[in-house]
Amino acid sequence: MRELIEIPELHLLDSRQSLIRIPDEIDVPLSPRVRQLIDTAEFRRLSQISQLGLVSLVYPAAHHSRFEHSLGVYRMALLFLRQLAHDERFAAAISAEDAEVLIVAALLHDLGHWPFCHPIEDLDLPGVPEHELFANSFLLEGEVADTLRDDWGIQPRDVVSLLSEKPRDRRSRILHSILSGPIDIDKMDYLTRDSLHAGVPYGRNFDRQRLIGSLCLNEAGDGLALNVKGKTAAEMMVFARYVMFSEVYWHHAVRSATAMLQRAFYLLHGDLDLDSLFRLDEPRMIERLCEAAGSGPAADLLDGLFGPKRRLYKRFAEYSLFQQPEIYERLARQPYAWLVACGEALADRLSRAIGRRVAPDELLFDAPPVKLEVQFQVDIYFPKEHVYRPLGEISPVVKTLAQRQFDDYVKRVRIYVHANLIDDLRSLNNVAELVNDAITATADTEWSS
Repeated sequence: MRELIEIPELHLLDSRQSLIRIPDEIDVPLSPRVRQLIDTAEFRRLSQISQLGLVSLVYPAAHHSRFEHSLGVYRMALLFLRQLAHDERFAAAISAEDAEVLIVAALLHDLGHWPFCHPIEDLDLPGVPEHELFANSFLLEGEVADTLRDDWGIQPRDVVSLLSEKPRDRRSRILHSILSGPIDIDKMDYLTRDSLHAGVPYGRNFDRQRLIGSLCLNEAGDGLALNVKGKTAAEMMVFARYVMFSEVYWHHAVRSATAMLQRAFYLLHGDLDLDSLFRLDEPRMIERLCEAAGSGPAADLLDGLFGPKRRLYKRFAEYSLFQQPEIYERLARQPYAWLVACGEALADRLSRAIGRRVAPDELLFDAPPVKLEVQFQVDIYFPKEHVYRPLGEISPVVKTLAQRQFDDYVKRVRIYVHANLIDDLRSLNNVAELVNDAITATADTEWSS
């Protein structure tokens, strides 16, 4: 059985040959077989799909692509493997062949993403697949599958299993924790990369080198933990993630754009060929959506996002776990179709309150979706005492964020309205009462998607 150190891509980490440069002054090593994968049409498509989608309407430099991010995650996988190769239990459990599957999975982990993937997935509409499963059509047949077999000696099904199936044994749990967990190669790249391109410091204020240098296996030997030397870096990463969600991903104007796109897609999805739509790059998908909208109610929403002049809906009301928690908890994680019905009920009540019509599509709810973010739960290893302790037990910063679901701290329930309504609606002093009444009415009524 080959040793981990024999993997060609690990040798290239310290080489100045065969590199591709990505921000911020990062050299990504490219072996011939990696080049074969990134030159496939399926992977090149990611260069025309933005990493942050609608965030660029608020942070105009945030136009970086999933192609760039995927290269960063691939490099991060190499750094994780190089560090973990020094862990005896990891080296005993993970073969070079396993590690190569991880390297490929890291590079291809976003292959199933389509433009504006996450907001569309959050709608949970019939016919919309999870992007991990949508990737299977690219991975199991075609140019990528041929390259995996011919150049890597890897069966495509092994990559699919790691990316989209629940881990079944110790080996797969270790690999999965590197790909998707509290401290994983995806977060380690996107926090810093998104922060860089958005032009904010928040996601870069943690010590990545210290975190990587502290990686080890947990007490059970089936997932990642950190040596105590990485405790402070881990705390800083927790806070970086919190601030990036609060100030970038869930910025109120970003969520206005998101709510507009979601409503437009909700109105149109029944008339779209979703399989062909999701295979398009971003410019062509926008064009297809605008064509499908015609002159219907979705057209104004899409024009406000992608037309010659940005016209976002205005924030009318906002509720959080700490401000009017009753309304927050009644609206958070409700199915999207339920929120649409509740919005219609509220639009009717607001129409009567201000003496002018509020059309159903002129009022949009935005609430934390059903699918939750990964909680930050990682063990810290104290080598002198030979004990592992949860970071949340020894860190006041992490303990605060771990007391409740992460989403409840960084996400808000917001109500957005068309700009021509905001002045009339802001004069109301009984908004919370009207919202609660609409929620109660919706809860008592049959509804469906």
